[in-house]
Amino acid sequence: MAGAPPVCLFDGVCVLCSGGVQYTLRHERDHEMRFVAIQSREGRALAQRHGVDPDQPDSFLFIEHDVVMRKSDAVLGIVAHLGWPTRWVLVARILPRPLRHWLYDRLAQNRYRLFGRKESCSLPAPAQRHRFSLPEAP
Repeated sequence: MAGAPPVCLFDGVCVLCSGGVQYTLRHERDHEMRFVAIQSREGRALAQRHGVDPDQPDSFLFIEHDVVMRKSDAVLGIVAHLGWPTRWVLVARILPRPLRHWLYDRLAQNRYRLFGRKESCSLPAPAQRHRFSLPEAP
């Protein structure tokens, strides 16, 4: 892939979000996506640059080809990089965006209560550490 790899900015203390990152690492087709916890210095800066409060994140971000996706668009952006059978989730594109975002918001607002919250961000496995930072600028 030419250019910068896709970037996922996620809530590193959210059990659901961290689980989603681990799932993506296992099932991503091209194994080039980068992951940045919003709690990190670079994650906080990236969040603020794109209008997400790093202390009260209401969405994660998925950035690809300089396009910033939020909420359900970000979920679908990531799913497009995964293999089958997960890609069937892309059928959700037929739902109107306001409905998809409303559903996303309900889950996001209750994610800690439903799935839990960790005390701190997990450390990636040594073989995957390079994927947990922003790529170097050329």
